[in-house]
Amino acid sequence: MNTDFPYRISGQGRTASAEGDAYVRDLIEQVLFTSPGERVNRPTFGSGLLRLVFEPNSEPLASSTQLAVQGALQQWLADYILVEAVRVQSQEAALEVTVQYVVRRTQERRVERFERSL
Repeated sequence: MNTDFPYRISGQGRTASAEGDAYVRDLIEQVLFTSPGERVNRPTFGSGLLRLVFEPNSEPLASSTQLAVQGALQQWLADYILVEAVRVQSQEAALEVTVQYVVRRTQERRVERFERSL
């Protein structure tokens, strides 16, 4: 059983689970929106994406953030996905991340959009 993210209780009163594409999407979301140092037993886990909110918007910052996010996804999810492209946009009080990847298990190409309001 693959636990759903964010953690919640299902209608049957058990830990909710996610299967297939939903599980892979949940894994990507965890890497994107976890800051390094946030997990006690995995201090390097995460992408550092949320610190973008405190930086001035610029082309070099966007490029370096995209590379850092892509590197984090490759480091932590290489067994699950092949990352093809990452696009990060900061718009007012929200971050929008688009990830294009191939699911290794099925060889299916997917594009997912993640948004976090801050």
